[in-house]
This record gives sequence, structure tokens and C-alpha cells, in this order.
Amino acid sequence: MGLLDSVLGQVIGGLGTQQSPQGGAAGPAGGLGDMGAIAGALGGLLANNGSQGGLGGLVSKFEQAGMGDVIGSWIGKGDNAPISGGQLGNVLGSDAISSIASKLGVNATTLLPMLAAMLPQLINQLTPQGKAPEGGLGTHDDLLASLSGLLQKG
Repeated sequence: MGLLDSVLGQVIGGLGTQQSPQGGAAGPAGGLGDMGAIAGALGGLLANNGSQGGLGGLVSKFEQAGMGDVIGSWIGKGDNAPISGGQLGNVLGSDAISSIASKLGVNATTLLPMLAAMLPQLINQLTPQGKAPEGGLGTHDDLLASLSGLLQKG
């Protein structure tokens, strides 16, 4: 997962210059150092064969929660609308949050602010044309290939 790790490293590096959403000193990753685990968790959210049904599944969940404009801003070319950890938790549901937190060895209180900071930027980078691909971002392997293209352009 080296390519996904690299993109996540860029996202986290960019976030490091911003204030943590909860004002904490630990930074956006909340002290998590295992990029492979983070990559796997986010891949599970974004890949078509992931637990949330890929980007299309996430868009549907956001729309059902009345927050379609928020994820739309992450996909579109304008500024990314912010989301709180609580709002993201409501969209994804407690089962998904518990599963991701368990994989990362953290609790939801630690996970949600990190995820709320990282997910908008990651989706933004994966949709450079300002729209979601019709077939989604693909499987986990497809997602890694997309990230490879992003890195070669950067």
C-alpha cells in the first residue's frame, strides 16, 4: 500500500499546517503512526468493494443524511465544506465507525476528528476533474492505480 501511504502522507502533511478540528495538540492523526492501517481503513470507505459501497455509496449516505452538498464540495472543484466528527459519525453510522476504530486500535472519539479532517482532502484529490467517476473509484487495487497517477502528476 505504499502509494496510498504516500498520498495519505501528503494529506496528513497538509493537515499538519492546519489547526486540529478539536483544538488538540496531537494533530490530525491523533498520534496514529500506522499509515498502512489508516490507508486500509480509508480504502474500505472509498473502494467499490469496500464496506460503504465506494464513493457512490458514501454520496448516497451523505444525501440521505441531508449533507449531499458537503460531499459534493469535496468532489467538486471549489472549496471543501467542513464536516465535524459528530456529523461524519451520523452519516457513516456507529457500526462503520466502530469497525474502523477497532482496525486502527483507537476509540471513536479519537477517530472521528481525524477522519473528518482527512476524508474531504482525500476525496478531493481522488476526483481532480471535479466530479465522481461514473464507475466509482474502483476496487482497492483500482484505487491504488488512481493514486499512482496522482503521484506521477505531482
